[in-house]
Amino acid sequence: MSISKRYLIILSLVLVLLSIPFTAMQFSSEVNWSLFDFLVAGGLLLALGFAIDFVARKAKSFNNKIIAIVAIVISFLLVWAELAVGVFGTALAGS
Repeated sequence: MSISKRYLIILSLVLVLLSIPFTAMQFSSEVNWSLFDFLVAGGLLLALGFAIDFVARKAKSFNNKIIAIVAIVISFLLVWAELAVGVFGTALAGS
């Protein structure tokens, strides 16, 4: 698969994922994202996708790929949780 096709797939998946809260905002007042929220979420999702793609292409053994991808996903989830609700109480969450 060519590089541009992989990038297009990653970008498409990010847009699909971001369309979920956007659509929810149209039907519920409980979802209230600002433009900044969409930009941060999009940046995080793009970083996640590109990091996984990089590891999938560069890591030699299957075990190393799995370990690196799991570490990337866990890191993403920790940052997402901190930004969303301030799990760790850092300045990132505004607390």
